[in-house]
Amino acid sequence: MNQHTQSMSGLTVRDLVTGYGDMEIVHGVDIDVDTDDIVTVIGPNGAGKSTLIKSITGFIDVWEGRIEFGGATITDTRPDERAQEGIAFVPQSENVFPTLTVRENLQIGSYLDQDGFEEQKREVFELFPVLADRTTQKAGTMSGGQRQMLALARALMIDPDLLILDEPTAGVQPNLVEDILDLIKDINDDHGVGVLMIEQNATRALRRSDEGYVLANGEVAFHGDARTLLDDDEVAETFLGG
Repeated sequence: MNQHTQSMSGLTVRDLVTGYGDMEIVHGVDIDVDTDDIVTVIGPNGAGKSTLIKSITGFIDVWEGRIEFGGATITDTRPDERAQEGIAFVPQSENVFPTLTVRENLQIGSYLDQDGFEEQKREVFELFPVLADRTTQKAGTMSGGQRQMLALARALMIDPDLLILDEPTAGVQPNLVEDILDLIKDINDDHGVGVLMIEQNATRALRRSDEGYVLANGEVAFHGDARTLLDDDEVAETFLGG
């Protein structure tokens, strides 16, 4: 994996301001993600986490500030252009095509490199063996956990340098939450893909992360090494449920 020419400079977000209509939701946020790290953003509902992610992936406009990836400015580029730069995004919902088979979903994912489809498919099946047995199954008939694995696998078909995940364990059976987070850790460790994720299972996600950001009221309330955040009494009490 990772044939992109990006440097290890990864993702840099500076002074990001954005929102919807006349409502400013994100107020001057800074975030850094090295392409060999897992970075988790946590915070209460309504903190602006999904809005932040949508602006980083190009689905809503940046009002102020800048976004760089691999040393190139991508603040005003389209989502598909960001994908070509090596950024893959898995939204929280509607992240698979339910009427298409597993294989067809993966084929759509490999649109940037159709010639490399079979090789990429082999690699993702090594990560997600459950999918290898279900190539002809329609995605809509799969369990929540299986659909989430397919969404991750499809994102990896573009051979990204950075995977951006919005609530990867949402809708997943409780007993599979750890499995999904372990798979994300494997993607990072074994395939050198950086990860930026929002996750409600904050403690579990931070345990597998290098860095963490706490977003509150559209601003970064805390930022630091993931282990430090887990050990911080104020963070634990306010954002990790004690």
